[in-house]
Amino acid sequence: MIELDDIVQTYAGPQGPVHALQNVSLQVGKGEIFGVIGRSGAGKSSLVRTINLLNRPVSGRVVVDGRDLTALDAQALRIARQDTGMIFQHFNLLTSRTVFDNVALPLELQGLRRAEIVARVQPLLELVGLQGLKDRYPAQISGGQKQRVGIARALASNPKVLLSDEATSALDPETTRSILALLREIRRELGLTIVLITHQMQVIKQVADRVAVIDAGRIVEEGPTLQVFSRPAHDITRSLLDDVLPQSLPESVLARVRALIAAGAPTGASSGGALQSHLLRLVFAGDDSQRPLLSDVIRRYALDINVLHGQIDEIQGQPFGTLAVLARGAHESVMQAIAQLRGEGVIVQEVSYV
Repeated sequence: MIELDDIVQTYAGPQGPVHALQNVSLQVGKGEIFGVIGRSGAGKSSLVRTINLLNRPVSGRVVVDGRDLTALDAQALRIARQDTGMIFQHFNLLTSRTVFDNVALPLELQGLRRAEIVARVQPLLELVGLQGLKDRYPAQISGGQKQRVGIARALASNPKVLLSDEATSALDPETTRSILALLREIRRELGLTIVLITHQMQVIKQVADRVAVIDAGRIVEEGPTLQVFSRPAHDITRSLLDDVLPQSLPESVLARVRALIAAGAPTGASSGGALQSHLLRLVFAGDDSQRPLLSDVIRRYALDINVLHGQIDEIQGQPFGTLAVLARGAHESVMQAIAQLRGEGVIVQEVSYV
């Protein structure tokens, strides 16, 4: 549905050229909610504005629904842009126009008759839950309602693609959840392809099918959201994930382990028959969370396992989470248990920073 092929975007800066996008290539499937996440200044907004050619790249191709937008002339590009709607962080509503008239604006610019506009706008207001507020002005509605107006306006031209540039970052958590639920409903009802730009992993977790991580104008990681959350491969990804799924153990957990060590519980990886204690961080995802893997290794390898800390969450209906455990047993038995868990798809990290 959307293909970015080797996109380069450069801007003039006071100290020389700014390389906003560096050889970015992405593919977004039809009907997919695709998230792009990165820190401020990473190139997220440059990327999303390249998709509808509001920013024309220095080089590379932008293909949307089979059309190479970079090859179109100005008139053809204006027509092609009607297939792409866009919602913004700060709503961009006209304060002098009612809710209805804000949504109707793109249709007026296209020259539609009033009856056609009414027939198009009324169902959209019902879809976004604003049918009772159509005569109010932006100053008379909440931030979440303003964003719903922005979404309805973006849908007015019956687009095939919806671009969201930090559309929830100015909203409180409860309103953010309601807007993300609305985007899921819109995808389901209208079959839209949605590209969601954000700096919040919570947003990605709640709504995105796949995610790309951008840093310094480059895509550093990409994949299904559950895979990226459970097996982050890049330091930037791990840093962004830390607010959702901490990548290191809390100090309180480490303090409890130190107390166990001080009380005489041996730790480490020495060989021999003596019992050893190993602090492990286990990451489960998908079906791994449903199986009694820990109880199996406890029985099979005669281990004592003390669960110290855990967090379970859900992505797209699939569970994922982490457990910190102190596994005690013969060193060889602990190693065999770790090997079995890894063979079953569990990520096992032995914590060495106690």
